[in-house]
Amino acid sequence: MKATEAILCKGDVGKVSARNRFSGRVSEINKGPAMGSVTLDAAQMKLTAAVTCQAIDDLQLTQGDQVTALFKATEVLIQKAG
Repeated sequence: MKATEAILCKGDVGKVSARNRFSGRVSEINKGPAMGSVTLDAAQMKLTAAVTCQAIDDLQLTQGDQVTALFKATEVLIQKAG
C-alpha cells in the first residue's frame, strides 16, 4: 500500500466502504511544511501514512494514540514470500 493512500481515523470509525483496516498505536510523527508522515505499530508491522500537517493537527495526533488506518482494496498489493 502506498503511504499516500491511507486514511487515518482516531476514535470510532463508523460505517465506511473501505474494508481494509489496521488498528495500531502511533509510534512516530514527522511534520514538514505542508505534509507529514504518521507511523503506526499495527498487527506486528509498521505502517506509514502520508497526510497533511493540518490533518495531524485536526486529529490532535500524538505518539501513543490508538488509530485505525483504512485503505481501499484496489490499493492493496500482494507479494508471495520466498
